[in-house]
Amino acid sequence: MSTTERGKPARSATADREIVVSRLVDAPRELVFEAFTDVRHLSHWWGPEGFTTTTRAFEFRVGGEWDFVMHGPDGTDYQELITWTELVPPERIAMLHGETRDDPNAFESVLTFELDGAATRIEMHTVFPTKEQRDEAAEKYRAIERGRQTLSNLAAYLTEIARKGAED
Repeated sequence: MSTTERGKPARSATADREIVVSRLVDAPRELVFEAFTDVRHLSHWWGPEGFTTTTRAFEFRVGGEWDFVMHGPDGTDYQELITWTELVPPERIAMLHGETRDDPNAFESVLTFELDGAATRIEMHTVFPTKEQRDEAAEKYRAIERGRQTLSNLAAYLTEIARKGAED
């Protein structure tokens, strides 16, 4: 982290366009990473409370895409397209997230997976093209709250996998 002359952390040039959500998940990093990179896992937990996901295409590689629809609890469908831009298993995933290919409003997200004892700390760091788009995501779409819900769904899913594994 860089610092200013007075020893205070320097403000990022993109700070007014960012949303950062993190959570400690009680699961090994490799399993947490796999839950983000294998469509058979994603369909069980991806999205905030009350949402479901239908995958139309999934290719996990740099340049590959995840084409899916999120179905809201009110019946609204949200077309989504993620293009993977960087993959460093099991530490980091970078992606471009929009509605369609070449979406001018697409935003960049970086997911990091850090060891914390036997657990994993996930951080989702998102940068929007403009401050206005960030504010709209935060206010209209409740992106911070819903990001936390999504990570809670992941934690619950991984707990269920661990429980079922212990029963086998």
